[in-house]
Amino acid sequence: MKITNAWICSINDDKIEPVFGDININNGKISGIDKKPFEYHKVFNETIQEKDINAKGCVVTIPNINFHDHFYSRLAKGLPITGPMDNFQNILKSLWWKVDTSLDREMIIASAQLGILDSIKNGVTYIFDHHSSPQTTSGSLQAIADVFDDLGTRGVICFETTDRNGHQLAEEGINENKNFLGNYVNDNVKGLLGLHASFTVSDETLQMASRVVEENDLGIHIHLCEDKIDREQSEKQFDLLPVERLKKFKLLNKKSILSHGIHLTKSDYNTIAKYGCAIAFNPDSNMNNAVGLPDFNIIPDEIPVLMGTDGMNSNPSRSLKQLFLLLRHSGKSFEESFTKIQNIYFNQLKFVKRFFPDFTGLNTGDRADLIIWDYVPPTPFSIENFWGHFLYGIIESRIKDVLHNGIILLKDFELKFNDDIYTSNIVKEGHRFFNKFGESSLHTE
Repeated sequence: MKITNAWICSINDDKIEPVFGDININNGKISGIDKKPFEYHKVFNETIQEKDINAKGCVVTIPNINFHDHFYSRLAKGLPITGPMDNFQNILKSLWWKVDTSLDREMIIASAQLGILDSIKNGVTYIFDHHSSPQTTSGSLQAIADVFDDLGTRGVICFETTDRNGHQLAEEGINENKNFLGNYVNDNVKGLLGLHASFTVSDETLQMASRVVEENDLGIHIHLCEDKIDREQSEKQFDLLPVERLKKFKLLNKKSILSHGIHLTKSDYNTIAKYGCAIAFNPDSNMNNAVGLPDFNIIPDEIPVLMGTDGMNSNPSRSLKQLFLLLRHSGKSFEESFTKIQNIYFNQLKFVKRFFPDFTGLNTGDRADLIIWDYVPPTPFSIENFWGHFLYGIIESRIKDVLHNGIILLKDFELKFNDDIYTSNIVKEGHRFFNKFGESSLHTE
């Protein structure tokens, strides 16, 4: 197949130089890129074969990546919340810790379906999901992996291990991570060791996690200092702050994702940089929960910064734009803010390749993973002004088409699935979940 009349944003040496032309795709790979002059009057009228796509002057980029998602939150819409929501701990107790304990296997599948379908619509075909369903632990990661396979996308998943429901369930969480790693990872679905925030994880559980990490050459995926309670309770219960606890149990390494990373000191950030961990920022969620924002002035440039949505939505490009605006709001100059966004963009590519070495750069020979934005550059488009187009035009646009491994998942804004079947299941399980959540709220008040 061929994509014609596209502005192709290939990546080479941390630079993006848009070229206009056609992309040839064979056997799931980009077999060639044919450059040609941009002649706007010819773009719309070209005759193409039915299997091809006329981009009509739109921009083609690599797919979006969500480095911190929670599929398990996807059915949590319009719920009958009866408990207090006046601080972060009460938000957890009144909402999220009731959500995850309400989930059964069928609800988990529906949540993953909704999360991945929404992700595809937002051009996201690589997702790092942090799962929690403490009453339905065994087999939950396999259920999610099956949805990835069914919908033709890639993911890195884990089970959120925590002692907040008792040590037996913490052991089940560790075992679910181990079982998945030993039996179900493949070229398209990988694993991490999932942990909830430090203040809900005992030393004994961290020791078990440490053994799994060492034996499997693994990283962790953890909530780190999303709220000040993580620091306060960790120090009170364990006489160590969260980063020092993770260091003590040898859980910091180059494959680890530390999500949020808000209430950290300069010393904490330096430790994280030393061990090569990445921090996944989730600005939409942080503002929604009123937990604060990172101090951008004390974060070393050496730390790979990634973008996540924390389950609030499926649009990490929106989160990236939000971060840009927050950098400007914090007093960073346009030059500093643009430079930071560029570093994040390229750091994300380096980090995802630790799990998927064949992640595309949109060059000849690469996997045909790409998205077509509904954005025709209204002014000249070049290496010099790419980021101005990107931040103020491209990521403000909808995703028109999505290809993954050369297979069309979205075409002309329409999913290439019978999404009525998925929607029917999602609504059915959503209603079951709503009722079960309501019952659990009544019983715990």
